[in-house]
Amino acid sequence: MVLAKPGDTVTVSYIGTLDNGRIFDSTDADGPLTFTIGNKQIFPALERAVIGMRAGEARNIVLAAEEAYGPRLKDNIIRIDRKCFPADKCITLGQKLSITFKNGTSKLMLVTEAGEDEITLDANHPLAGCELTFALRLDRID
Repeated sequence: MVLAKPGDTVTVSYIGTLDNGRIFDSTDADGPLTFTIGNKQIFPALERAVIGMRAGEARNIVLAAEEAYGPRLKDNIIRIDRKCFPADKCITLGQKLSITFKNGTSKLMLVTEAGEDEITLDANHPLAGCELTFALRLDRID
């Protein structure tokens, strides 16, 4: 029986859940995911978990936050005086803003607080700090 190995192109189906059981992603809507093992198209820990699987085999794979989107970093959260934004700019909780810094770099940031005097922005990935569980099935090895 053929086992998945680095360099193989594989097709997987999965449902990704958080500790509380909430589904954060799945291949149900868009169909299975195809990637080549070793091409860094998915989390390296997930690639390693697929190595040695047979077509048709299913596994539950748990990725620690550090193996997925990393920890939540306080350095990725900033507070900005409301006066730094145009007066007519409507800023609401949950809105995503592209912020350009003095050095010319830009980051997409989430508004986590929108007060009259201060806006709090978070550049952490929404799943940073979360352990991710994948109910994964290896559909095909090419």
